[in-house]
Amino acid sequence: MSADAILTNAYYAAAYAGVGVLLMLISFAVIDALTPGNLRHQLWIDRNRNAGILVGSNLIAVAIIVTAAIAASEGRLAVGLTYTVIYTLIGLAVMCATFFIIDLFTPGKLGEIVIGAESHPAVWVHGISHVGIAVIVAAAIL
Repeated sequence: MSADAILTNAYYAAAYAGVGVLLMLISFAVIDALTPGNLRHQLWIDRNRNAGILVGSNLIAVAIIVTAAIAASEGRLAVGLTYTVIYTLIGLAVMCATFFIIDLFTPGKLGEIVIGAESHPAVWVHGISHVGIAVIVAAAIL
């Protein structure tokens, strides 16, 4: 591999990583907006496992979509970054809708369950739904 190819690949990797991290931060902000209280406090101070499960599943979901967008770009950086942003935002919108739909059809308030001190299986179900949504969006890209 030539030095130019290495530099180009490094530039692409940095661009995708930067956009991916930005989208993960947006994902965190979305979860913080959907749940009561301060999500950072719930995770790092209270060590809330429910919040950790939901945030972790969302971060994995974003990574799945970003990875599919990179694969679909076929080496075209502008196209790949555009795919990354558009499809990840679509995925996040569907995840938000799913949050409200699950909350509507199940007992209790999902936001309250997430910040609850006691581990709750509903959080696992919801987290897996985020990963499933990401896989569906990723398949649409590929």
